[in-house]
Amino acid sequence: MLSDDAAPVSADSYPEIWTSESAPGPSLPVSYAFDPGATADGVTVDIPLSRLNQVNADEFSWQVPGLRQELVTEMIRSLPKSLRRDLVPAPDLAREVVARLGAPSGDLRDAVARQLRSLRGVNVPREAWDLDKLPPHLRITVRVTEGDRVVAEGKDVAELQRRLRPRLRAVLSRVAGSLTRTGLTSWNFGALPEVFREGTVVAYPALFDAGQTVDVRLFETEAAARSAMWAGTRRLILLGAPSPASIIKSVADGLSTGAKLALSHNPHGGVAAMFADCVNCAADFLIAEAGGPVRDRDGFERLAAAVRPRLREATAEVVTQVESALRVSHAVAARLDSLSGVLVGPALEDMRAQLDGLIHPGFVTATGYRRLPQLTRYLRGIAWRLDKLPESPARDAANMAVAQRVEQAYRQTVAELPGLRRDDPDVCEVRWMLEELRVSLFAQTLGTLAPVSENRVMAALRRLAG
Repeated sequence: MLSDDAAPVSADSYPEIWTSESAPGPSLPVSYAFDPGATADGVTVDIPLSRLNQVNADEFSWQVPGLRQELVTEMIRSLPKSLRRDLVPAPDLAREVVARLGAPSGDLRDAVARQLRSLRGVNVPREAWDLDKLPPHLRITVRVTEGDRVVAEGKDVAELQRRLRPRLRAVLSRVAGSLTRTGLTSWNFGALPEVFREGTVVAYPALFDAGQTVDVRLFETEAAARSAMWAGTRRLILLGAPSPASIIKSVADGLSTGAKLALSHNPHGGVAAMFADCVNCAADFLIAEAGGPVRDRDGFERLAAAVRPRLREATAEVVTQVESALRVSHAVAARLDSLSGVLVGPALEDMRAQLDGLIHPGFVTATGYRRLPQLTRYLRGIAWRLDKLPESPARDAANMAVAQRVEQAYRQTVAELPGLRRDDPDVCEVRWMLEELRVSLFAQTLGTLAPVSENRVMAALRRLAG
């Protein structure tokens, strides 16, 4: 354990704590102060503002190895009594937990929660931890510096990153401003590097959807740049295609009165917004199929040539699927609103939550072109459940317990994943496994795409957790 005669401490002793694996440059300066009761008691790390976007906030939650067991002990003691009573004695349990943790990965709270689940069968939600109860020396103090000046200080790296984001963006723009553009309607600029590096500054350039135009902006993280690049590429392709309004009019002219009525019952606040969602969904599918996004002019021209001629046809196919889904969702919503009762109240709330998770503003693009054909089946599964609910409320409640148990495990697993992982295809696939599980539980007659069960979903979650 660190002691009062340990200052100053070299960050090289604990390289896994201070920077992400991809962060360039030298180790961050680390010092140690023995000042019980003071906010800065314990380990302090100095981070230059220009490098603030490069550190992984989760890694700071792990403390230095010498303080980790004491930290885990106090974390367990911070839990509510209803959880803590099954986690005693805390020091002995903390010793077991720390021995099983392995190398730092993700937030320490999530890693400890996994071990407590494994060792004692206790599920600890993220919000149950009360870090404010920890002694100051068990949480690393972070000082953000600019030159010789400290511009911010605190215990929460993620909060410091949020608070200083405008200031950091100004630094990035000052150093890499030659890359930025505004008001673009075509790719009339050079290639975009995936990463910009100059000295200690690292930024991630990407296209940004500015509505009627596209910008080239610098982002602090790879994840933010990746998300922006996709939306920006889509916008730039649509700006050079027949206008979305003309595509929508062409598709709408071929719809029956009944289809138009079904499409009017949408969660978007208007038909125009719903159709725009359909165009975006079609464009995303075609961009992915053509290998986009890309980062140079020639690649973009090839991508646009592959997407634009097929956009109207793909949008029409999306609208057909959306019309079918909205027709069923409207009928289901009406039935849910007409029912009530103490015995079936929880089931109705559960179905409303499922419906809201399937049909919401932006649901078309979020569901995706390939998954849209299954959406109507999921909604019919709710209708089927409503038909069967009066026959056996007890059976419905038992099935609902399974579905909710698995969904809670899914939410917890995803929350514990690094930000870059949460939108990966395998993570999204498990989300749709949850809908398939509900079909198997409540509407078996409709069938599932593949065999599915609680055990299969839990196994998939364990693979995600890795």
